[in-house]
Amino acid sequence: MQTTIETVDTVAHLIQLSVAPVFLIAGVAGLLNVFTGRMARIVDRLEKVDSYIANQKTIEDREKAEEKLFQRRIFLTKRLQNINYSIFFSTTTGLLIAMVIVTMFLSTLFAFKDSIFISSLFIIAMISLILSLFLFLREIHFTTSFIKNKKTRLKR
Repeated sequence: MQTTIETVDTVAHLIQLSVAPVFLIAGVAGLLNVFTGRMARIVDRLEKVDSYIANQKTIEDREKAEEKLFQRRIFLTKRLQNINYSIFFSTTTGLLIAMVIVTMFLSTLFAFKDSIFISSLFIIAMISLILSLFLFLREIHFTTSFIKNKKTRLKR
């Protein structure tokens, strides 16, 4: 009877320990929602630029539109690539945190104590989250710098 109570207590303790990583996964899911929303807007803008170029009546007008919008297209492509990497690292973070939770339960079930492995997974997850947030910050910087440059050009 004693071993059953100890087992239940151990599982209860593991569930308590896994609650914090589960909240972290929920936070990462929120970030992914923001990132994919931004990515969708960037894709929409790219499609709008491409549509505008394609809808020009003459070849000459199309070439002028391509020249005019070339820098805008490059800028949007850089933003898209940046947010895509951000999504990649954020998803990697969620995956690694899920692996931390599974490893915690497996280590108890199969009686292996590998705290170094669990700690390493968590550290790698945090590095991945940091990279994701850094790339997101960079994408925001791209956007704001483009808007500032646009305002400066309009004032001339």
